[in-house]
Parts: sequence; structure tokens; C-alpha cells
Amino acid sequence: MRITIEAWRQENHDAAGRFETYVVEDATPEMSLLEVLDRLNDQLVARDVDPVAFDSDCREGVCGACGIVVDGRPHGPVPNTPSCRQHLRHFPDATHLRLEPMRAGAFPVVRDLVVDRSALDRVIEAGGHVAVDAGQAGDADATLIPHDRSETALDYAACIGCGACIAACPNGAAHLFAGAKLLHLAALEHGKQERGRRARAITGQMEQDFGPCSTYGECAEVCPADIDLNAVAAVNRESLRAGFRRKPD
Repeated sequence: MRITIEAWRQENHDAAGRFETYVVEDATPEMSLLEVLDRLNDQLVARDVDPVAFDSDCREGVCGACGIVVDGRPHGPVPNTPSCRQHLRHFPDATHLRLEPMRAGAFPVVRDLVVDRSALDRVIEAGGHVAVDAGQAGDADATLIPHDRSETALDYAACIGCGACIAACPNGAAHLFAGAKLLHLAALEHGKQERGRRARAITGQMEQDFGPCSTYGECAEVCPADIDLNAVAAVNRESLRAGFRRKPD
């Protein structure tokens, strides 16, 4: 199948970007979006043209590195699916693809489809962790956690930090990402001691780099981990809880 690709080209953050059009003549329905880019880059390198830069790692929908915007939608047309798992067979009538980097003020373009997502790392550094006693590991059953609570924690820990929720939000908000971290750690006994301090740290850092929540829920529609909107509500809930606590934790 013949696929026409409009790819965003930008040499660096300070350079002016533009779309350039290419054609892949031998694409197949089994190809993922990243494999189509691989094929395109093979052709460009053979013609001594700089390949289109893009991020990828596991290509199994786990790492979140591959995120791009496809025809105006983060990751692509299939809901809740990362770019590396979007295959041409999922949209067989498509003969034209428009590929862009994740668009958000907090994600400066590094080159072509590659963006700097270190703003997400700063949120994690601020409070996405727990303090535990160092030394010999305790018994696995020393801290009992109810099954339902552990499953909830795992559901929100599934966030892969791809940034699609931020790119989908017209305000560039990171509430789904930040809320997933807050709910994940608040559900576990290990994180309760620092719960209020964590809420203040994460929301404070989030507000420095990202915009306000749009309240429309675009973020949940594109999240590959299927994080629900309870995570967005958790940002305000955890912040209010921290504010009303008499003794800061």
C-alpha cells in the first residue's frame, strides 16, 4: 500500500519547523506507525537525506517513549493505544498520515518528532516517591495491603509517562499524570506518612510547568494506560486534604 507522510522537520529547538512530504510505496497493513517511519528512514538514508528523528524503546506499549501526534491526535486514531501499537490495519482507508511531535508548552522540540519531556521527570522528583528505612528487606507480609487497594494502586501505577494527556489538553495540563502518581502512592501504607507533603510537592511542581485542567476529559481518551478521570479529581482532593491537615505530614 502507498502511504503519503507529512512529517514535521525541525533541526533543533531554536530553528523554524516545517512539514515535509514523503511517500512510502511498500507499506503493509501489519506495519505499526513506527515501522512505517523505519521504512521511510531507510529510504531517506539511501538517498543521503537526514532521517526523521523520533523516540522509541520497547515498542511494546510499556515505556511511553514513542509518543507522537498522528493526524492531530496524540498517539493516533485508536483510543488508549500508544503510537508503537497503532498499526495501519487499524485505519485501512488511510493513505495520508500527518506526523507531529507532542504539542505542549512544557515539551520543547529537540529535533523533528522528538520532544523534551523532562517536565514530567521534575514532577516525579518533587514527590513521586516514598521514604523507607534502608537496610535488610522486611518480610513480604510484614505490611498487609487489602487486595482491592493493591489493585487500585497498580491501576494508577500503570501510567507510562508518555505525555499524551498533556498534548491532548488544550491547556497543556498534567492533572491526569500527577493524579495517577498521587492515587498510586496514597493507596499504599508505605506512602501514607508523606501523603500531605507529597501532594503539596507534586501539585506545586505541576503548576510551575503545566497549565490548568480544561475539565473536558480529553486526556483520558488518549491515555495508553487507560487512567480514568478519578486521577484528575485526586489532584484537588489531595491538595485540599493537605491544606486542612492541622499537623503537616
